[in-house]
Amino acid sequence: MKTFTEYLVFKTAKRSEIINITPKLEALLAQSGILEGLMLVNPMHITASVYVNDAEPGLYQDILEKLEELAPHGEAYKHHFTGEDNGDAHLKRQLLGQQVVLAVTKGRLDFGPWEQVHYAEFDGQRPKRVVVKIIGA
Repeated sequence: MKTFTEYLVFKTAKRSEIINITPKLEALLAQSGILEGLMLVNPMHITASVYVNDAEPGLYQDILEKLEELAPHGEAYKHHFTGEDNGDAHLKRQLLGQQVVLAVTKGRLDFGPWEQVHYAEFDGQRPKRVVVKIIGA
């Protein structure tokens, strides 16, 4: 059993943004030398998400718009009584999910049709880390 750990850093141009990170993950998998196993991808910030879906710009916009509808920025969230102003970002992360575990088969990410991995940021414009942990043989 081998393990491989790497940290990716993202700084989005906008407060809310979605980035396809699949090519970066594929490069890390190749670097790891692991052929069979699992890859964990976890944003290390409570206002960001990693999820699997289609890499289509219209879908990105649909996701961001629906999340904004469900948890609008600027509302008076109780979280703001702590001095923060990002209650919506915490809720958006909960709605989209935290992290993903991906199958590694024959040295490749084992996706279904159209599946890609995305980093979603909801309180961005500053550096944020994502841990990638690969285990296997």
